[in-house]
Amino acid sequence: MQAWQVHENGEPSEVMRLADVAQPVPGEGQVLLKVRAANINFPDVLMCRGHYQVRPPLPFTPGVEICGETEDGRRVIANPALPYGGFAEYAVADAAALLSAPDSLDDAEAAALHIGYQTGWFGLHRRAHLEAGETLLVHAAAGGVGSAAVQLGKAAGATVIGVVGGAEKAAVARELGCDVVVDRRSEDVVAAVKEATGGRGADVIYDPVGGEAYTQSTKVVAFEGRIVVVGFASGSIPSPGLNHALVKNYAILGLHWGLYNTKNPKLVQHCHEQLTELAARGAIKPLISERVPLAGAADAVQRLGDGVTTGRIAVVPTGAQA
Repeated sequence: MQAWQVHENGEPSEVMRLADVAQPVPGEGQVLLKVRAANINFPDVLMCRGHYQVRPPLPFTPGVEICGETEDGRRVIANPALPYGGFAEYAVADAAALLSAPDSLDDAEAAALHIGYQTGWFGLHRRAHLEAGETLLVHAAAGGVGSAAVQLGKAAGATVIGVVGGAEKAAVARELGCDVVVDRRSEDVVAAVKEATGGRGADVIYDPVGGEAYTQSTKVVAFEGRIVVVGFASGSIPSPGLNHALVKNYAILGLHWGLYNTKNPKLVQHCHEQLTELAARGAIKPLISERVPLAGAADAVQRLGDGVTTGRIAVVPTGAQA
C-alpha cells in the first residue's frame, strides 16, 4: 500500500515521503481500517517537526483523525494508532475507541467531526459551561479548530465574535455564522471587541493560538469570564499573570481533550452522541475547504503549518469516496 512516512523531523514538505510499504498488522485489541478520508490537524504538523507531546518512533505515518471502513463494511471515525497514521491507504486503530460515522456527513466531513468538534464541545460545555445569551470570542475563527467552536457556540445560543487574519478568512467566518468578525490584520482586536460588547468583554474566550492572542484575551475577558486554552498555533506559549486573573476575576482553563480518552472515555462517547445529533439537524457541519488526493498530503500539511488554510483539508486516498 501507499503511505506517507517521516524518517526525520523537520518541515512537513521536506520530511514527509510517499512510499510503498507493507500493510500494517493490527495488534491485540486493534482493527485494520481502510482509510476513506483523513483530516489534517495541527498535531500532524507538530509531530513532523518533533514538537508534539507525543513522539512516535521514526519512521511514522502522520494522520491522527480518519473516517475509515472496517472489514465488515462499517463507516467509522477513529484516531489511528501511531506509528500507523491516517495518511495512507490503510491504518490501524483501537477497536474500543471506534465511533460510528454519522449518516448525515460524507467521509471527509465525518473525519473532521472528531478532534476539533470534541475539543470544542469539551472546552465550551465541560470546561467553560457556556450558556445561551453569553458572548463567545473565538480566535482563529476560520480555521479547523476555530470553525468548530464557532458552530458549537451558535448552536448553544451564544453571540459569537470571531477573530481572523485577513479578508478571505473574515468572509469564511461570516459564512460560519459569526455575529461579529474582527480582522486582526486591519483592526485593533481589543478596541473592536470592547466596542462590540459595550465595554463588557467576552464571557468565554476560546484560544487555540496563544501568544499575542492570549494577551488580547486578558484585556477583553468579562467579569467572571473564562479563557479556554486549547493550543499554541502561534508557536508562542504565554506565561499568564495570575495577579491579573485575580484582580479581574476571570478563570484560565486548560483543555487537553486526549486525556478524556483514558480518564473518562464514556464522556467521549456521550460527546459524540451530542455531535451526531447536532449534525443530523444541521446545527453543525464541518467546513471542508479542500479534498486532496493522497499524493497531495505533504503540501497540504505544510500549508496548514504555514497558517494559510481555512476550515479543514481532507486527504482522500485513490478509490475512496469523499
